[in-house]
Amino acid sequence: MIVHRGLDDLQPLPNAVVTSGTFDGVHRGHQTILARLTEVATVSNGESVLITYWPHPRTVVSNDSQDLKLLTTLDEKIELLDQVGVNHLVVIPFTRSFSQLSSEEFIRQILIEKIGTKKLVIGYDHRFGRDREGGFDYIKAHQDEYGFEVEEIPRQDIEAVGVSSSKIRTALTSGNIQTANRFLGRYYSLTGTIVKGRQLGRTIGFPTANMQVDDPNKLIPANGVYAVDVLYKDQLYGGMLNIGFRPTVDAATNLTIETYIFDFDRDIYGEHLTLRFREFLRPEQKFEGLPALVSQLKQDEDSARIVLAQ
Repeated sequence: MIVHRGLDDLQPLPNAVVTSGTFDGVHRGHQTILARLTEVATVSNGESVLITYWPHPRTVVSNDSQDLKLLTTLDEKIELLDQVGVNHLVVIPFTRSFSQLSSEEFIRQILIEKIGTKKLVIGYDHRFGRDREGGFDYIKAHQDEYGFEVEEIPRQDIEAVGVSSSKIRTALTSGNIQTANRFLGRYYSLTGTIVKGRQLGRTIGFPTANMQVDDPNKLIPANGVYAVDVLYKDQLYGGMLNIGFRPTVDAATNLTIETYIFDFDRDIYGEHLTLRFREFLRPEQKFEGLPALVSQLKQDEDSARIVLAQ
């Protein structure tokens, strides 16, 4: 996949089959659009093109931008889109001035002049242009004038529930990892750098890797204990993860993300890990003291190993 960061050096592509959107999460609904996009491009001997925006448009134009947490960082999105076989990814810097483009300007300046679109494939709810004024009906009515076709992908349901990025965010912040993973079509993940903590875990037999997530806008799931896969240097390990404020130990004021990696004994400060969420085990809770905490951690480890073995 060729990644075009911005529009300045972009030249019209041969027989471009295009879609656009934020695609946060690249979830199963998005995957349906992408499958159709690549299918149409293959059949027509064309190039599949996805236009996306960074930062997320809501962080620029919405009053609730501070509350928006993302399912995928830009690097994660690039990797996922590469895996599904998109030929070109166009990352447009989303600014306030860009947000003021009308739908007509977006179509003519970007879809036609910059990319050379021959067919546009969009989801049923996709909108574009200033105040989200453009959509499928508008383009369909003017496609002869613009010189390209448009195809709409209908709403895709899983168990009669429409898949959306917002519903996945709600599932994650509720600790409903299995629903989030089902909607994503893969395990939700966090990637970050290992930093030094208080190292109390070593003294009680559960040394933990304390993660600082790479992107502060990345969504952190609900506080609690999870069974996780741990990816380190292309090796896969099992582990149990605690997200929270360590109420039994020191009632930390900052959220901590601590992973006990099974069958692992290495100093990895300053290195990167990726955690894949397999199952929510229990909420975070305060125990009477360290002996009670250690007893529970042993039960958590047993539970996590059972989950990971499945």
